[in-house]
Amino acid sequence: MQPNYRLTRLGCYTGIFTQAIICNITPLLFIPIMELYGLTYTQLGILVGVNFVTQVTVDILFSGAIDRYGYRRIALPAILCAVAGLLLFSAAPLLFPDVYLGLLLATMIFAASSGLLEVMVSPIVDALPSRNKGASMSLTHSFYAWGSVVVIVLTTLFVYAFGAARWQTVILLWTLVPAANFVIFFKSPFPPTTPEEKREKPRKLLFQPFFLVGLLAIMLGASTELIMSQWSSAYMEKGLALPKVLGDLLGMCGFAFFMGIGRTYYGIRGGRMNMNRAIVLCASGAAVCYVIVAISPWNWLNILACALCGIGASILWPGTLVTCSERYPMGGAWMFAILAAAGDIGNSIGPWLMGLITDHAQNTSLALWFRDWLSLSGEQAAMRAGVLICAVFPLGAALCHAALGRMLRRHGQKQAAPEAGPMG
Repeated sequence: MQPNYRLTRLGCYTGIFTQAIICNITPLLFIPIMELYGLTYTQLGILVGVNFVTQVTVDILFSGAIDRYGYRRIALPAILCAVAGLLLFSAAPLLFPDVYLGLLLATMIFAASSGLLEVMVSPIVDALPSRNKGASMSLTHSFYAWGSVVVIVLTTLFVYAFGAARWQTVILLWTLVPAANFVIFFKSPFPPTTPEEKREKPRKLLFQPFFLVGLLAIMLGASTELIMSQWSSAYMEKGLALPKVLGDLLGMCGFAFFMGIGRTYYGIRGGRMNMNRAIVLCASGAAVCYVIVAISPWNWLNILACALCGIGASILWPGTLVTCSERYPMGGAWMFAILAAAGDIGNSIGPWLMGLITDHAQNTSLALWFRDWLSLSGEQAAMRAGVLICAVFPLGAALCHAALGRMLRRHGQKQAAPEAGPMG
């Protein structure tokens, strides 16, 4: 009798929600933490960098551990790390003479949890019985978008209502989510991992042209998502001169909301859609949104394009995972871990490039053109130039998936040829 995996799916949804907490909570509390403890922007930037570096490191180090030890032995410690990291982050001012040291250590702990969840949840969902794995994967990853919306709104409202000095309380409240996740996973059955004798060999997989293009696709897709997600609030505030609260809600929250809409819609209706065509269309749409955000002289259109870009970016990450899984069904958890590592590298490169361009492009011909055409300040012009240049990420993702689609069709034709031969 096949196990009932309903509770397992719930655990995966909650695990993705936990990732949303880990990735969004620190940036939301930047200003309160900086003002209360005298931290610098550089120190805050290091916290974000340590978060992503830790996730990439964990992705790589534990790439083979899940196949070797099974999902349960990784899932439970991963969730406990999230609980421990968030508790330590909240208690850092009480436990450490140097508060920043405590925040840094806590960040490494809960970032390790996020990395483990990243390499574990996707292969679990892929291994569960499903009529359409693409739709199931997209629906699971929609909980990251919806989690981001909930975390942004509730944390912002909590700090506004109770004051910045109560930031530790909101961290403690969010700790309840991974705690519940631990209980769910503790009671859940887990699917078996891919046997070693049937698993694709890592060295062989890494030299496959299809997989290499897949790595590039998820890197570009992750950059597309994170640039707009992390920079939209600053763009609204600095580029469009909107109030910060409005920038947060229309920027970060608006993008996350529409990304959730896109992933949920595909999760419900994905069985009737062609995954590859949907990804190429979404990536192309995201590229158009980037261009509109950069060049539009009307604030309402900038805001709308920024939000709708969430739909364009919605299935780039989960869609790439499913595309590679369909091509290499015996890739195992190791394959998902390497894809996650490539995605995290994209998470780091894209936003960094956007910041670099904004800092150094004020006197370039492109920025000067924006200044003259739209009567902007140097900073506003450089930010628009950065968004326009970064349109190369969604455009590159669209080209990669178009190439993957052609490779899949050729692979299908080769597999069908031996069956067609005798009938001729």
